[in-house]
Amino acid sequence: MKRTWTTCFWVGEPSDKENAYIPNDCSYWDDEWMKHFGGVDDPDPRNGYHPAQFTPKQNPFYFALPYGERDDNDRLKENAEQVPWYAEWRKATEPLLKNRWIRIVHGRKQCYAQWADVGPNEEDDWEWVFGQSTRPKSSFNQHAGLDLSPACWQVLGMEDNDWTQWEFVDESAVPDGPWREIVTRG
Repeated sequence: MKRTWTTCFWVGEPSDKENAYIPNDCSYWDDEWMKHFGGVDDPDPRNGYHPAQFTPKQNPFYFALPYGERDDNDRLKENAEQVPWYAEWRKATEPLLKNRWIRIVHGRKQCYAQWADVGPNEEDDWEWVFGQSTRPKSSFNQHAGLDLSPACWQVLGMEDNDWTQWEFVDESAVPDGPWREIVTRG
């Protein structure tokens, strides 16, 4: 498992100094993320693990890691071929990274989430996400290497940025839980 400083972000989060002016109405893979999600995933107030104003159309248990598989010309990056499931993916219709699952541990609590965006504040840190690097490239927010949704923060009992551990898991290994209520596809 990788250990990293972890921050909170959400669909529709306003861009300001705290998040390096990065808009979150769109994601690395979806220019209309907020629309497809169903609205702003406001961390306060909540209705269980959902925003209080609506039931999301996509999984409210989502995360961002600082690597995206495409370059500025929308070509697959060369190092994307080293992603552990690349060979299996070439036969699939799903995106290479989007919607992949991780397990996150904070203290004695754990949750599972799907990959929905790229960050924090970096999109080409293959060595941190898949390689041997023990520290993200970005110097943003104490070298944060993982962004988690408000639903993940709730399950993990997080109230402020903190250290977590994470690892990729195959969807077949994801146990039942609130993260299975709405699974994002495509």
